[in-house]
Amino acid sequence: MRPQVVAHRGDSEENAEHTLGAFLAAIEAGADGLECDVRLTADGHLVCVHDRDLRRVAAQRRGLISTMELADLHQLDIASWKRPWAELDDEAPVVDESMHGVLTLRRLMEVAAEAPRRVELLIETKHPTRYGGLVERRLVQLLSEFGWDGADAPVRVMSFAHTALQRVQRLAPEVRVVQLFERAEMWPALRRMIGRDWMVGPGIGELTDHPGLAWRLAESPHEINVWTVNTPEQLELCRSLGVTAVITDRPRVMRGLVDALPTDGT
Repeated sequence: MRPQVVAHRGDSEENAEHTLGAFLAAIEAGADGLECDVRLTADGHLVCVHDRDLRRVAAQRRGLISTMELADLHQLDIASWKRPWAELDDEAPVVDESMHGVLTLRRLMEVAAEAPRRVELLIETKHPTRYGGLVERRLVQLLSEFGWDGADAPVRVMSFAHTALQRVQRLAPEVRVVQLFERAEMWPALRRMIGRDWMVGPGIGELTDHPGLAWRLAESPHEINVWTVNTPEQLELCRSLGVTAVITDRPRVMRGLVDALPTDGT
């Protein structure tokens, strides 16, 4: 079985993560899905940002995402860190500044909806946060506004926080959810906690280091979404396990590798 190719924070190897440019590049590269992390701003907007603050991607700005308003975030450049010497390169392409700012989840959903083919969104809610369950409530409101709260919606909600996914299930029972986990030893407890129709999201390192976990997951009723898969060897392991999706920093490369796989599961 060929897994879906999901672009981790967009085409994040070639572009600054979570920017409009990264997600558009991932769609152009043939990604089946786009993965993003979301956080809630002080004025109630869901934005696509991984860290609690912007020091890593906008070093000139301090402060937590949760204490900043969207208008302030829109003033920031979160892409230049990826190409720090570009302004010294006379042959560097002209930069479109609209591709460099903090992206709202609403805008990303519009981009996915406007794509020339079905492009799924894998949305990870980040916890802990000062807003607690408000993150999931705002997310489900937005999904409902787009009509994406049904079983056939092009969306999956992911989290390492089990209670966050329980909230999503209570608010939108048909939305698919993915229980992420970082360590193999967490699986026995999680296996008893999650619903039979929940997906699971282990890291590729745990599958590589713990073959027993890999095969227990493969034999379970749960579909598997693996992060972060960037090499042919990692993809081959995922193929052998029959995973549903590989989340990758290299969507163009992974698209080519997946398309070269046999289609009959051999």
